[in-house]
Amino acid sequence: MLPPKSVIHPTAIIHPKAELDPSVIVGPYAVIDEYVRLGPGCWLAPYVHLTGQTIIGANNRFHTGCVLGDAPQDLKYRGEATRLSIGEGNTFREHVTVHRSNKLSEDTLIGSSNFFMAHSHVGHNARIGNHVILANGALLAGHVEVGDRAFISGNCLVHQFVRVGTLALMQGGSAVSKDLPPYTVARGDNGICGLNTVGLRRAGLTSEERIELKRLYHALFRSDTHLSAALQAAAAEFKSAVSRVMIDFVASSKRGICAHVRGLSDLDPDG
Repeated sequence: MLPPKSVIHPTAIIHPKAELDPSVIVGPYAVIDEYVRLGPGCWLAPYVHLTGQTIIGANNRFHTGCVLGDAPQDLKYRGEATRLSIGEGNTFREHVTVHRSNKLSEDTLIGSSNFFMAHSHVGHNARIGNHVILANGALLAGHVEVGDRAFISGNCLVHQFVRVGTLALMQGGSAVSKDLPPYTVARGDNGICGLNTVGLRRAGLTSEERIELKRLYHALFRSDTHLSAALQAAAAEFKSAVSRVMIDFVASSKRGICAHVRGLSDLDPDG
């Protein structure tokens, strides 16, 4: 059902089969295609294009020039009715692009309360958690997974199938083709240089938890022990819930793990 004409600009093009909550506001020259479903409280600025099998929750904001739900940039894709699913309370700034998945058995998934800054991109089959920030020009390839509260700075690059752990931070211009462990800071190409201590504090981790994570970081990434052996020893020593998140993440990696950049001081001011 379309909302009252008073909140849909007369130049907007909305397919009669699109489903819009009555509270949705649609700006000039926006385009909403047939299979789009928009939840309550959503707001579309001028020239937004929503397409594909795209389901959008409540209170999302789409700024000028966003394109969401378009076909995946995948040569294997043959026009299947694949999907994009978006949670609640997200902000998509100018010219953000998010592509639907490349196969029917898997969706592109965006969680809730995320902030996608101008010109950032989320590729097909990606899975984005909650409270994630992508700064301007950050690019996520297909099948990337990003954990809750991760911060991906401007012009960062994330290779396909890479995982970015919860509360990880990528410094501006960094690039990863290996998994970025939870709580860590990415620097350069596939490098890490300490813990995201500011993020950990803001997330409410106690001083004791941060100190334990610092010890775990040293045990896994700054010792001379091979990572597999260090991981086995750490699993026996570190038992807290936050430590288990990092240990389980590293243990389950299929692409390999970003390595500590030698010669750099740890960014953790608790140290």
